[in-house]
Amino acid sequence: MLQKIKDQWKALVESEVKELALEKGADISVDIQVLTPPKPEMGDVAFPMFSFAKAFKSAPPVIANEIKARLEKREDLPQGELLVAGPYLNLKLNTSSLAKELYEKVLSEGESFGKNSSLSGKKVMIEFSCPNTNKPLHLGHMRNDSLGMSVSEILKANGAEVMKVNLINNRGVHICKSMWAYKTFGGDETPESTGEKGDHFVGRYYVRYAQYEKECVEKALLGHENDDEKVKEEIKAEAVSKANAEPQSMLKKWEDGDKEVISLWEKMNGWTLDGLAESYKNMGISFDKYYYESNTYKLGKSEVMKGLDMGVFYRETDGSVQVDLTNIGLDKKVLLRKDGTSIYITQDLGTAVSRHEDYPFDSLIYVVASEQQYHFKVLFQCLKLLGYTWADELHHLSYGMVNLPNGRMKSREGTVVDADDLLANLSELAKAEIIEKEREDMVGDIDETARKIALSALNYYLLQVTPQKDMIFNPAESIAFSGNTGPYLQYMGARISSMLSKFDEVKDEYKDTPFDPSLYTCDDEKALIKLIASFPEVVKKAGEGYDPSIICTLLYDISKTFSHYYHDNQILKADSKELVVARINLVKMVLQVLKNAFSLVGIPFLESM
Repeated sequence: MLQKIKDQWKALVESEVKELALEKGADISVDIQVLTPPKPEMGDVAFPMFSFAKAFKSAPPVIANEIKARLEKREDLPQGELLVAGPYLNLKLNTSSLAKELYEKVLSEGESFGKNSSLSGKKVMIEFSCPNTNKPLHLGHMRNDSLGMSVSEILKANGAEVMKVNLINNRGVHICKSMWAYKTFGGDETPESTGEKGDHFVGRYYVRYAQYEKECVEKALLGHENDDEKVKEEIKAEAVSKANAEPQSMLKKWEDGDKEVISLWEKMNGWTLDGLAESYKNMGISFDKYYYESNTYKLGKSEVMKGLDMGVFYRETDGSVQVDLTNIGLDKKVLLRKDGTSIYITQDLGTAVSRHEDYPFDSLIYVVASEQQYHFKVLFQCLKLLGYTWADELHHLSYGMVNLPNGRMKSREGTVVDADDLLANLSELAKAEIIEKEREDMVGDIDETARKIALSALNYYLLQVTPQKDMIFNPAESIAFSGNTGPYLQYMGARISSMLSKFDEVKDEYKDTPFDPSLYTCDDEKALIKLIASFPEVVKKAGEGYDPSIICTLLYDISKTFSHYYHDNQILKADSKELVVARINLVKMVLQVLKNAFSLVGIPFLESM
């Protein structure tokens, strides 16, 4: 709605600039920027006049005043007041007129308010999560999952048909490392015998392999304490290579169909997948389709061999198959190892082809950490070399690393923040807050409410930062019930719900009272109306940039402004019935936008907390 008003005024300003150019005999191209003034008193929209100064041989402020005078002679102007601020022609919106139209729109559209059809007819596939079956989910996965779920909902709100997919990384040397460690050190223990979740159980053996590798290195370095660093590094590399020989041999046996290796692989994969399914359920993460690398790597191999036949890939002297991308600023890349086993990019080639066959997408978005930027540049280029025209519509949604206040997480060293433990801890903190405030009777199921508060804390904290930026996750900050947090937003929604429930008890007293939007006179009311009106534009912008942080910013701005408004103004006990109705209608609009925006960023709505 706000964008429509901006577009209308932009078209009118451009029309007058063109007419003025004709009168002055100036040959110009007119495409005026639409900006936001730095201060509310300067208006709501700004049209800069700098670019016309040379052609019109006039100073920008003079041009701004001239265009203002021309516009004010027109009889077809939308509501609003024109102002001149130096070189800018500014527009101050008529919030009363906007509020009336806005209320009717929000009331009629309800849960659909904010949605648009900009991506209508587009089929979008989005890949996220993509866990390995050798360890449980950790905090890094949680940022991935939050982004994947949120971007999916935002794209749907922009009219796209979305398919959420998960690629299970269930094969490779890293998987064989946990398998080898279990076979070597595990004995007869199972998740059932130890009481562990399956993914935690298998992850423990991945860490155990890393310890074994470290032990091998330490043993090899004994007696070489006085050697120079270059010699030590060579000894270390040789020790690691020897340690990795067994898992690498196991991978070769797996690809050759060795029954014993396959049986162990199936058992350990099953344990991990059961554990992951439980984690996804608790975190509210869902997918429309799962892909498994064990099913797609063979297709990837055939694609590599096809590229070899086409002459776009080549065989190196050591027997490996590679691609040379140095001509476009990349490097040479191995696509198949010299022993014929596949690597990540091999199976990614097969997975991409398989997906387009299953679901002929218009675009495919990979939600993967920024560490893999180079990998995706190579992948996309390889698919183009293979002749797949849809490779132009592959996108890498690169997100920054999630670190802890005390440093970076490392899976192999067992220093990650486990996703299950984090959610449980946040839930306990939320539960303690509810009990401390003696609100157990108000929230119903206290454990379920605490879980929803924990999810809100987690998702909002992870999404409020622009995806490309690295971030530090602070659990204590995320669960706070005040400040820029998910629980604070939930609390604001619950507070508004309580207010509207109280109004429902007396609403019959106001049934004949008209809605008068001209009563919105205070700054907070005007600010809230403009924030609500901007929601559809924000949803569209978030979809264009795959950026949920834009939604989070709007949510906090609305909540913070409403909190200040509620503190300074009576609503249910306003001075007149007309003022009560006007303010209650504003409250209803705020709540609807909060609910609609919550659904886009993974914040469960709570009527009480």
